[in-house]
Amino acid sequence: MGSFSIWHWVIVLAVVTMVFGTKRLRNLGGDVGGAVKSFKEAMNEQPAAVEDQSKHV
Repeated sequence: MGSFSIWHWVIVLAVVTMVFGTKRLRNLGGDVGGAVKSFKEAMNEQPAAVEDQSKHV
């Protein structure tokens, strides 16, 4: 009962697909991918900004 098998996830995915439709899920996937990409870019930019500030001190 503690863990879900692959069949539980397949059923959940099928229900979500029926409720939202494939087009909306593709849009959601693109939005999530864009958010992750911008988050990673922001994380890579921050150390450079911190180093610049420490040089001025």
